Amino acid sequence: MKFLHIYPIVLMSLLIDMPGFGVEKNQNDIANEKQSKIIDLSEVQQPLKEASLLIFSTNNPIQKEPNLEQIADKLIQKNDESQDNSEINLEAIGEKDTLPQSTPTYVIDKEEIQKQGATSVADVLKRMPGFAINDVGHGADIHTGTYYRGASINQTVILINGRPINTNINTYHGATDLNSIPVEAIDRVELYSGAATSLYGSSTFGGIVNIITKQGTTTPRFNAAAEFGSLNLNNQQSSYSGGSENVRYNLSFERFFIDNRYKVPVGAANRDASGNLFNADTATSTYFGSLAVDLDKKNTVNLDVKVLSSRRGLIYFGFPLQRDRLDHDGLDIGLSWKSQLAKGSNLTTTFGYNRDYFNTYGPTGAFYRIGTLDTQQFTGRVEHEWQVTSNNQLRWGLDVKNTNLNSLADSTLPSRIALNETEDRSLFNTALFAVNTFNISNTFQVDLGLRQNFDSLFGSYLNPSGGLRYAITPNLALRGSLAYGQRNPGLDQLYTYDTVHGWLPNSNLEPETGTSWTAGVDVNFSQDIIGQFTYFGSSVDNRLGIIQGQWQNIGLVDTNGFETALRMKVARDWSTFVNYTYTDAQIKTGTQRGLQLGLIPYSLVQAGVGYGKNGWQANLYATYNSGARRAFFTRPGEKTTDFSPSYFNLDFSARVPVTQTLGLTFYLENLFGEQYEKVNRIYSPGFTFRVGLTSSI
Repeated sequence: MKFLHIYPIVLMSLLIDMPGFGVEKNQNDIANEKQSKIIDLSEVQQPLKEASLLIFSTNNPIQKEPNLEQIADKLIQKNDESQDNSEINLEAIGEKDTLPQSTPTYVIDKEEIQKQGATSVADVLKRMPGFAINDVGHGADIHTGTYYRGASINQTVILINGRPINTNINTYHGATDLNSIPVEAIDRVELYSGAATSLYGSSTFGGIVNIITKQGTTTPRFNAAAEFGSLNLNNQQSSYSGGSENVRYNLSFERFFIDNRYKVPVGAANRDASGNLFNADTATSTYFGSLAVDLDKKNTVNLDVKVLSSRRGLIYFGFPLQRDRLDHDGLDIGLSWKSQLAKGSNLTTTFGYNRDYFNTYGPTGAFYRIGTLDTQQFTGRVEHEWQVTSNNQLRWGLDVKNTNLNSLADSTLPSRIALNETEDRSLFNTALFAVNTFNISNTFQVDLGLRQNFDSLFGSYLNPSGGLRYAITPNLALRGSLAYGQRNPGLDQLYTYDTVHGWLPNSNLEPETGTSWTAGVDVNFSQDIIGQFTYFGSSVDNRLGIIQGQWQNIGLVDTNGFETALRMKVARDWSTFVNYTYTDAQIKTGTQRGLQLGLIPYSLVQAGVGYGKNGWQANLYATYNSGARRAFFTRPGEKTTDFSPSYFNLDFSARVPVTQTLGLTFYLENLFGEQYEKVNRIYSPGFTFRVGLTSSI
């Protein structure tokens, strides 16, 4: 372990020893110590954050700096109003503080998730800035993708409690499916970018999504919800948490089903002879459990386990009528040990195991095909948070990851029998990382990061990052970031034949390389109005795609965009928000030079207004989508340059208290009842509803 002490010194000489900021605190010490540091807005109970429909909290570099004791007092005061003080997660405050602050950190908590009526992480993310999520909601098609600031889901790192869960499998049926991650066990979802990419992976051209799960409480608590609605929807959720002073646990279960059988117009994907959407049903069951044990005042061990079973039909706009089925089974286990070595020195050791089993099967006319992707991933991480000086914070450590893919391609179609195969491939990746944060003054902060990777297939490569933040006045701050990235081809792209789509692998693929950047302004217009305005961009060379039925490096893609997040409290018990994202993802080389990347809209607006008081809630959400390029699998008379029409949509959610512990919920979606094209001939069903009961004991 000697090199673990030498490496930060080498990195320090590279990054220059300059001031930094606060440090993660032990759970029992944090509320009693006072330290001056830059505070994340999400930690402070301001009048604005009391609003009933604040979709997410954002970091605010220009907020006056309260100390930790004041923060703890405010959290305790808020917590007393609704639940026992044992649920205060002071440790999470430290985790947020140590993140690089040169780009916005967006956070949405469990209360806001419940108000939205979200049934998956994809549902949660679709109303956050920067996201264009096509494969969510009624009739969602997993082929149409999830994009963050123009980057695909595999160009964005997905974490659970800080450890990676996406395995870089790119064949559509095996890629990370955010619709398969339930919300019952989620405490909050956080978005990072900029210098944070050095902490979590070099493939983050888009950003980082960190899903933080719930912990137990010292006072037993039971929550349950059941809802039913259009298209035979039924959803049941339950959780039980409890524990003692030193041991806390949480157990959650969620079951979801919808048949998604509704009328669609002529020309829609997977329209059957009766005019209905065909083979789009979805059923998932998820179990989650967590256990936290305080060994002493300075050492805590956490264990969490998630088990997923998903069964769904597939729709696919490239065939007259898709009949394939997709089974997805998953197991995710994480074990971490957090230890305070000394004042200003905290060590976290994490081990993870993630298995995703995807099996696609179905007929092709008189023939039959099976495509299986079975991925197992082992991860290990040692991270040290070190308060080097009163103004200099260093986060550094070691990541280790081993990925193994077993795949099967089996088809009875005569033209594909010769391509039937099995593959057993693996790769090993390790990385040394460090992010140094300097407080040059009370108003000027700099983040510098390095990530040195060693990959068994693609060798070693270094990815630096950096950012800065300057508070010009107490109500105005400027910020910016730059990160260099590399995303390696997935094992399936390199070696596995996709018998479902007929796509050939390519062992000669090159990594995607490039840069991503942000520049922005944070403004406090008043105590009740906060705005964040961010220009973002990326330039990715050797981008991967399908050319003539084989994975290829298709060339350069430049993305430029603008992101606005505006929060307003218009009156007591009322609030409103507006998110706007403009994304220009332009192909710079090849036959499609000058075109927008397919399936990514230029403009996307999310807005809402909400009211909440004494258990009553009412929230109205508006969505505008400018339409996206259909791009491929066109029908006669259509071109790959065609765009789907723009659309505007309104959703409404409400909660009516029945008793102190029981509430009646309503979710009315698509109030106008207009059947619009969501993306590439995938249509909405028109007006739908959900009605449910929630209980908390």
